[in-house]
Amino acid sequence: MASETGPETIERVLSSFEIGRKLRRLRLRKKLALSDLAKHTGLSSSLLSQLETGKMIPTLPTLARVAMVFDVGLEHFFGDKRERKLFSIVRAGERMRFPERADTPVPAYFFECLAFPSQGKGLQAYLAEFPSRPATEGGEHFHEGSEFLHIIEGVVTIRFQGQDHDLNTGDSLHMDSSEPHSYRASGETAARALVITIPPRI
Repeated sequence: MASETGPETIERVLSSFEIGRKLRRLRLRKKLALSDLAKHTGLSSSLLSQLETGKMIPTLPTLARVAMVFDVGLEHFFGDKRERKLFSIVRAGERMRFPERADTPVPAYFFECLAFPSQGKGLQAYLAEFPSRPATEGGEHFHEGSEFLHIIEGVVTIRFQGQDHDLNTGDSLHMDSSEPHSYRASGETAARALVITIPPRI
């Protein structure tokens, strides 16, 4: 099966919210013709028809216009009132690879989101790749909550509270991520790890 491109993945994820179906149900509930909704929103009947049939994904400003006419919030289009049990599959070819930060010339790591379509999840899961780099490169960072790593391949050195800890293939780590920390591949080749971040308990 051919891999999706980035735009195709984004379009598929947005399509899963069935925005067009929800828009059509709102219009019919109000007993409005497409031409009437066009007058209220300032959008063309042709555009509204394409939105309802799913041939076009609306921009947020367009959706906001429609939402105001029906006196609903934007969350109406992105929620799901049906009590679905959480079940979300991400195929290998659907993931996109991002650097640690877009503005850094030498990222400390690259990551792929493993569960991006899931709504209301209590954790974030990533596949991380750490390029081999000197110990002097890379800065520390921190974020609220906790973090779990499982090394899939290679050697990753974690710096935590001023000390370096080497994790080899098969090793795992659970840490308080609100404490400044950093990581790098300390072997001769890049390393890969499963990373799970968990928000703080309220």
